[in-house]
Amino acid sequence: MSEQVGRAVIVTGGTRGIGAAIAERFLASGADVLVCGRSEVERLPTSGERTAVFEQADIRQPEQAAAVVAAAKERFGRLDVLVNNAGGAPPADSTTVSPRFVSAVVTLNLLAPFYLAQPAYQVMRDQPEGGQIINIGSVAGRHPAPGAAAYSAAKAGLSMLTRTLGMEFAPKVRVNQVTVGLVHTELSQQNYGDADGQLRVAATIPMARMASPEDVASACLLLTAPEAGYVSGAELLVDGGGEIPARYLAVNPEFRR
Repeated sequence: MSEQVGRAVIVTGGTRGIGAAIAERFLASGADVLVCGRSEVERLPTSGERTAVFEQADIRQPEQAAAVVAAAKERFGRLDVLVNNAGGAPPADSTTVSPRFVSAVVTLNLLAPFYLAQPAYQVMRDQPEGGQIINIGSVAGRHPAPGAAAYSAAKAGLSMLTRTLGMEFAPKVRVNQVTVGLVHTELSQQNYGDADGQLRVAATIPMARMASPEDVASACLLLTAPEAGYVSGAELLVDGGGEIPARYLAVNPEFRR
């Protein structure tokens, strides 16, 4: 596990699911962690006696995104890692979806990470050790899927944003992306159906299971390790090997991992 003692970390959307797992992993490694969300929550990420601090903000608003960075700097005196985790979108029919919906999805998944990266860079560039930004991407940005046009387009844009900022923010600030596949969370039933449905979905993945939030958290820690100090503008796939092609399963229905 990468040692994070003395480091200050922001995890957006860090109060549940993948974000909470990332926050808890950084806490366990010794970092101070600030999480943010649009509304207060009853439980904050914890590890042992360490608990994340919370900043209420709608990061789709540039001034509120900047306020999150300022809050971390004021609270911890520094900022070492920004994890742009907040994102997502419900399925939507592209033939009827409203412009307002499309705008909201693109703003949350693409523009908000940019809104946070800019002020984070201003803090990190003045630190002797610099800093790191990790964007949480999705395989939806690499492979089209019905009902996800706005989300997929935003995540594809996030990949290019990662590469471009990795170039512009160097050498003081490294920017990388963890691109996740199917992840088992408390919302899995909404996305993949009941337990049997989730098993059928898992059977299409070479690793024979969906990722856990902790798998994503481990990837974030890996990118912040000293051994990854020359990695920037990169995309780390955490997708269990991808998906077995549907055309293969169609002619080999007995094939299951």
